[in-house]
Amino acid sequence: MAKRRRLAGPFEDAAPDAPLETKAMPFGRPVQSRPAPIASVAAESAEIAALQEMAAEISRARAEGRFVQALPLEAVEVDHLVRDRIAADPEEMSGLIESIRANGQRIPIEVTDLGQGRFGLISGWRRLAALKALQQETGSFPRVLAMLRKPAAAADAYVAMVEENEIRAGLSYYERARIAAKAVEAGVFGSEREALQRLYANASRAKRSKIGSFVTLHRGLGEALRFPAAIPERLGLSLVKRLEEEPGFAARAAAALGQDTAEAEAAVLTRLIAPPKAEKPKAAEIAPGIRLTGKPAALRLDGPGVDAAFRARLEEWLRR
Repeated sequence: MAKRRRLAGPFEDAAPDAPLETKAMPFGRPVQSRPAPIASVAAESAEIAALQEMAAEISRARAEGRFVQALPLEAVEVDHLVRDRIAADPEEMSGLIESIRANGQRIPIEVTDLGQGRFGLISGWRRLAALKALQQETGSFPRVLAMLRKPAAAADAYVAMVEENEIRAGLSYYERARIAAKAVEAGVFGSEREALQRLYANASRAKRSKIGSFVTLHRGLGEALRFPAAIPERLGLSLVKRLEEEPGFAARAAAALGQDTAEAEAAVLTRLIAPPKAEKPKAAEIAPGIRLTGKPAALRLDGPGVDAAFRARLEEWLRR
């Protein structure tokens, strides 16, 4: 009988033409086997599916405004909307700049995609201004953290801006009224009533009414006022009353304005609405040594002729 050829061991190379031994497997260290091709394909498919799902989630997050992006400062158009804030308080602005300098930008701004790498600012004007000031001063902070919003219409963009500022910053009644009037002028809303209801939907009816009154102030004196955001509520409402009651008041007030400080402007406006002072009555000598002054319901007699004898005669005459 021919000798059976020995199978190649685990670490030996079998002859190319050697038949396989099927009766027994060698003992000792097992031969490492390669995974089946179907297993490799399944693993790769799972990895691809996971990456596709992650990419889809990132796209959804970016579209829904849940994804913070770092945008170049120059890519954000500040004047995309008419801003509700007229001017920033210098002290508050300085504090914001120092906070960003020390800790970086913590709260992202909100923008809308205008296409071709341009973005329109919805909210976050002060943060963007602070970053631009720091970039100009230090050359750093070239980018701004932003969340992408997709307002369905221009009105929704204005509502988003107003809501954000109502939460973060105390705007004056004039600033609130001005943005409502500007939105109507831009054709965003059909009327001031609609603008007030949409922009300040969460405000009380009394507050919306006051904002509406300041719209009258904006229309009447907006061009003449230099510090309108500093006008207190009571003074503003008094000015509106005079504008509505006195046709020539707007022209008279505009001619008196032009002061260099908010305090001086407020003082002029206060004098304009003050009731006219009554002229001091002039004394008239009705008899030698007797002068008569006063007004209806309050007459006064004085002078050297008003003595005890004169008083007695006057009292007797009045009784008769």
